[in-house]
Amino acid sequence: MKKIEAILAAAVLFGAVIVAQAQPQSGSVSLFNGKNLTGWKNNGAEKWIVDQGAILCESAANKYGYLTTEKTYRDFNLRLKFKGEAAGNSGVFFHSRITGINPDHGPDIEGMQVEVDPSVGKHTGGLYESGGRGWVKMPTPEGEQALKPGEWNDLEVSVQGNHIVTQLNGVKIVDFIDDAPKFTDGVIGLQIHTGGGVRMRWKDIFIQEK
Repeated sequence: MKKIEAILAAAVLFGAVIVAQAQPQSGSVSLFNGKNLTGWKNNGAEKWIVDQGAILCESAANKYGYLTTEKTYRDFNLRLKFKGEAAGNSGVFFHSRITGINPDHGPDIEGMQVEVDPSVGKHTGGLYESGGRGWVKMPTPEGEQALKPGEWNDLEVSVQGNHIVTQLNGVKIVDFIDDAPKFTDGVIGLQIHTGGGVRMRWKDIFIQEK
């Protein structure tokens, strides 16, 4: 009996640890309720569904696809988890907006993108400005090795005015002062890159406005 009680106590403690890890920082709000896509908008013909408590994005039409927040944000701290399940490229956009639909490649977007790729050394956490300058800040050499392929990865994006910091699994990837910001507010968006093959999961998405 004591053995069973010990096992049950350990299980309760383990569950409490898992719950604690998923809790937001003080003042943060959840952008994803784990059940449906309330608060988000699907732009394009790609697949965005809720599966096993996570947002699953998957290539369906071989074009760009974006899941964007209904609300716009300026200064914030964003925290989320992602896990790549295929070789396709993705990303997290902020200060962004959908500018139109191209019949050949799907929605057009402008704004700043935090690169998210399922493979090590593919610049996850680096900053790319769509509709503007292209790459503005690449990861540090240490940052290029911070990704955990096939596992859940913790991504944090901090934006305060023209100061942008990204961290991946506790490793600082970029610390960037933008001397010529083109975009200062907009929606947050998750991306499916054109070319097919994307299968990415997202969960525990919290934002704290500054």
